[in-house]
Amino acid sequence: MTHQPPLTEPDVLIIGGGPAGLTAAAELADRSAGHIVVVDRENTAGGIPRHSDHTGYGLRDLRRVMTGPAYARHLVDRATRAGAEIRTNTMVTGWADENTLDVTSPDGRYRIRPRALVLATGARERPRTARRVPGDRPHGVYTTGQLQNLVHLHDQPVGKRAVIVGGELVSWSAAVSLREAGCTPALMISRYPKAESYGAFNAAGRTVLRVPVATRSRVTRVLGKGRCRAVEIEHLDTGRRTTVECDTVVFTGDWIPDHELVRAAGIALDEGTLGPLTDTALRTSRPGVFAVGNMLHPVDTADVAALDGKHVAQQVIDHLSGRQQPSEGVRLTVGAPFRWIAPQILRPDDPAPARGRLLLWSDAYIRFPKVTVRQDERLINRRILAWPVAPGRVFRIPSSVLKGISHTGGPVRITVA
Repeated sequence: MTHQPPLTEPDVLIIGGGPAGLTAAAELADRSAGHIVVVDRENTAGGIPRHSDHTGYGLRDLRRVMTGPAYARHLVDRATRAGAEIRTNTMVTGWADENTLDVTSPDGRYRIRPRALVLATGARERPRTARRVPGDRPHGVYTTGQLQNLVHLHDQPVGKRAVIVGGELVSWSAAVSLREAGCTPALMISRYPKAESYGAFNAAGRTVLRVPVATRSRVTRVLGKGRCRAVEIEHLDTGRRTTVECDTVVFTGDWIPDHELVRAAGIALDEGTLGPLTDTALRTSRPGVFAVGNMLHPVDTADVAALDGKHVAQQVIDHLSGRQQPSEGVRLTVGAPFRWIAPQILRPDDPAPARGRLLLWSDAYIRFPKVTVRQDERLINRRILAWPVAPGRVFRIPSSVLKGISHTGGPVRITVA
């Protein structure tokens, strides 16, 4: 006779204890949504902010600014005080059936069958191997997450001179962590005409951290036997190659959702984000399964991910109360230079997206973007926005640009000029 693992049946299971998951847990517990369980594979909940030891967290969701570790502690404390149960060192290993998940933890193996499930597993940076950068395989090559984990959680040395691959917000975060570890960030490399981060961050990085940026460039080879000793970089326009000495390389950005559970469940994926396809209520294609945070928009700031968690609470409560399944929706699509949009489905009776914003990712810089919305070759809206489109960071547009679309029409296409 086969022994069945023990089964627990909470009202809501949240997978992932980062800003999105913890905020969802706090909101649901505050609103008496039942037994709320958060599981996280790390030994401490809080997500990436736990080891991002610099300020800038909490602006949009908490209306204050704090360091990453303080922000993580605040979110954990709030969820716990509200009555949510947080289980750390707990890994969801797969699906036992359509509604039940297999879990392993220090207490052993068991199963969880919730009435509603919120996926908040976030996103991760692609490592060097996924970016197919050739050369030697020395020590001293990290992603930002690995670097910050070593520096801020384990107090480990990393090297003396580093090259940072990427020019996003997280790239400057890596530069700060390197400085704190006593390692000089000697060069930042971006394939774009200018570093992808906001101008204020780029200016501060150059003047305060004194990090030069090589634009329109890429790493073509990592050199070093045992320990990294240099990287070879190529200018994309001229083809000229140079060698930069360093004992540390940090690959930043180039995000991909942690979507293994989504794929294993057969939940529909968006081909642009590679995360689950969702509507503005953050429902996935499987009834009772919701998704929030940076697995949907890889990757936005922690406070925006947290606001997804706040937004999803009412949608989960509606599901628990037996609200009927939603009607068919209209698909939102994008044209170049946009790579993806989130969310991707608009239904007639659903709420506006979190903060009333649609999130998009671009592969080109446009200073004064003119956003155009069309459906079935019909012009729905055209609006010039005051903020630029830029690669390496999320472009936000008000969801009011969708006013006037037909909910019985074809896909809606959003482009920019």
